[in-house]
Amino acid sequence: MIYLDTSVLVALFANEARSAEVSNWYAGCAEELVSTVWCVTEFASALGIKQRTGQMDQAAAQAAWHQFERLCANDLKLLPLEPTVFHRAALLALEAASGLRSGDSLHLAAALAAGAGSMATLDGVLAKNASRLGLSLVPW
Repeated sequence: MIYLDTSVLVALFANEARSAEVSNWYAGCAEELVSTVWCVTEFASALGIKQRTGQMDQAAAQAAWHQFERLCANDLKLLPLEPTVFHRAALLALEAASGLRSGDSLHLAAALAAGAGSMATLDGVLAKNASRLGLSLVPW
């Protein structure tokens, strides 16, 4: 089971520097893919930011949103977030040396709670902490 961070989902459906790498990886991936319901809000926020900053127009954002919805319906299992996951995320974020922000600590706590063996992320801080806590990383 591979836990997907939102950074990977954004790269999959929006034009990003590492989109080709992520697309190639996804095309060849046969493992179960999971994330949490939090990624839906985070993904929408990323599209909104891209529109506000002129990186993406509304039509492209809508197309990316529809592709994301199809992925969630077919290939990505969205896990619920329980209060214990939020608590674990808070403790992870509280570790100042980790450098984790709230959203990333929530992804990490959810991946650990789900028993994921691997994490796919393009975020260096999240990757470092995932590795530190025993998750293998998808090699890009």
